[in-house]
Amino acid sequence: MGIEIRKAVPDDAFAACDVLRRSIAECCVADHRNDPDLLKAWLGNKTPQNVASWFVSPANYVLIAERDGVVVGVALLTQAGKLSLCYVLPEALYSGVGKALLQGVEAQARAWGVSVLRLNSTLTASNFYERNGYILAGKEMSCYGLECDFFWKKLNASDACDPAPRKRFCNCSAQ
Repeated sequence: MGIEIRKAVPDDAFAACDVLRRSIAECCVADHRNDPDLLKAWLGNKTPQNVASWFVSPANYVLIAERDGVVVGVALLTQAGKLSLCYVLPEALYSGVGKALLQGVEAQARAWGVSVLRLNSTLTASNFYERNGYILAGKEMSCYGLECDFFWKKLNASDACDPAPRKRFCNCSAQ
């Protein structure tokens, strides 16, 4: 069936929390390597109460993906232009849910006037972001001790780099 993308409401917090926790635990094994301390740190703030508070913060824009009335994905964009969350249930991987969420937050970022979106990606999701036009800019450590890939993407077509070569001004005299 189809995917519905909509703005999150506080009543979605329990289902969204389940998406976050299952996605991290089941899909990101390459990242946490079943290390109980790392997993505990990563999941520590993924509680329904915290998730609900993220939904109502005026600095955040949160989207929910539903399929057949079931929450299968969640994405969170901050007004500072950071994609803080983009997770889908294991059974929803490779079905267009993540891409639909990403397109939704990119549209909101543009509406806010954000020209560059940035994010820290897990190893598990890095290829997804590359496939969707994000540029890998290096490694960073997350607050819970996980090495992440730092990505960015220029959102406004008018700001995109011109692929045509430009003449550079040179102050030397070539004779």
